[in-house]
Amino acid sequence: MLAIWSALEISLAITIPLIQLTGLYCAWRALHYTRTAQGATAWVIALILQPFIAVPLYALFGRRKFVGYHQARRLGDGRLRGMTKQLTEGVEDFESGLETAGPRLQTLEALAALNFTGQNDLTLLVDGDAAFQSIFDGIRQAEDYVLVQFFIVRSDRIGDEFADLLVERVEAGVRVLFLYDEIGCYALDQSYIDDLREAGVDMRPFHSNRGARNRFQINFRNHRKVVVTDGKAAWLGGLNVGDEYLGRDPKIGPWRDTHVRVAGPAVMGVQLGFLEDWHWATKQVPRLNWKPKAGPGGDAHALAIPSGPADKIDTAELMFLHMIGAATERVWIASPYFVPDNTIVQALKLAAMRGVDVRILLPSKPDHVLVYLSSFSYLDDLFGSGVRVYRYLPGFLHQKVILVDHDLAGVGTANLDNRSFRLNFELTLAVANEGFNREVAEMLERDFERSMELDDSHLSRRGVLFKSAVKIARLAAPIQ
Repeated sequence: MLAIWSALEISLAITIPLIQLTGLYCAWRALHYTRTAQGATAWVIALILQPFIAVPLYALFGRRKFVGYHQARRLGDGRLRGMTKQLTEGVEDFESGLETAGPRLQTLEALAALNFTGQNDLTLLVDGDAAFQSIFDGIRQAEDYVLVQFFIVRSDRIGDEFADLLVERVEAGVRVLFLYDEIGCYALDQSYIDDLREAGVDMRPFHSNRGARNRFQINFRNHRKVVVTDGKAAWLGGLNVGDEYLGRDPKIGPWRDTHVRVAGPAVMGVQLGFLEDWHWATKQVPRLNWKPKAGPGGDAHALAIPSGPADKIDTAELMFLHMIGAATERVWIASPYFVPDNTIVQALKLAAMRGVDVRILLPSKPDHVLVYLSSFSYLDDLFGSGVRVYRYLPGFLHQKVILVDHDLAGVGTANLDNRSFRLNFELTLAVANEGFNREVAEMLERDFERSMELDDSHLSRRGVLFKSAVKIARLAAPIQ
């Protein structure tokens, strides 16, 4: 027994200092490599004071960059570079040439590493019924291939209908490539995946932790929701594949979301984003159509802006910052989550102070309690500056939409939070078109009519325990 205690004491004498030294090393890394001062401060304090808890958490959540992902539009390997050249040459005839718009649109082009293209036909799809009907109709019309990418897929009623349709297309000789995020789809039955694969659907996980260096990359997510058919039409927005997105879940209730269909040369940018993800997951470059065509009756200028943790810069955050800063009349943003950093908060306040109509539309009911609590502290910073904040009342609001002035809008997958800014792969379709802007404005005006505007007492009238929970939740904002 004495020998056992001696061995235990020796083991502890070695392990405890080793973990403490590891904590100090991780704290040094957090100090130098964490993207925000807020996140660096939180990690350093935790790693020094509680290394036994913080070191494993840092291994899972402290990674700054997504390693090994090749972006076709910027770098890529030889095959992707050749394909990118082919794409660039193909869209030259459709490039908008919107020099008169100045740096407002040119900055978005620099973020996307692509140019706005004209002659795009756009359809705004409000809520699940309209979106899934449009997507299903488009898949039925596919003749060569269908590209599918979702963060969440359920094996429920709509999920089964979706799977049956994909199998039908495979049986008709259409190739179907299906990419899903394995963290978002953790609850998906393996039999669902197996059945689709057996039927001929090439269904793959995104594999965020593929490779020895990426073993702990599980905090990164591929949050994109994309369907592309034959390189001619694409759908993207807030909707995943699940019954709750159609308002069929009684626990959640009505679901408010927005998708967009685009036909025209901007589809090439959406397809390129999918290809980059597919290449990461499979190391394959499938044969796709890279010859853009004008959308039927299309007159919109559009640009697909991908963003993610493999970017050298925080593309999603810079996109929001630029669009907020470029606004001269109005900037309306709808998002299910509001956990930004102070830079976004200050940009919103400055826009309101210079006379811009700034509105933030958020859900009234939470689906993630921690994120919901955090938002209260950030909203509290906005009051007194002229920023107007609304809570949507009829059900859960999940759309990701930004509207700027009378001629610029964005619909996509990015939320107004740190996760979308730095941890998730996202995709936003930016549109420079007065007609589409007007449609989005009318849609959001209907949402505002069904919402409650908050005032500066929204937090002060709450109890002490709630206020404390808000403060504690905010500490975890860098990884929410």
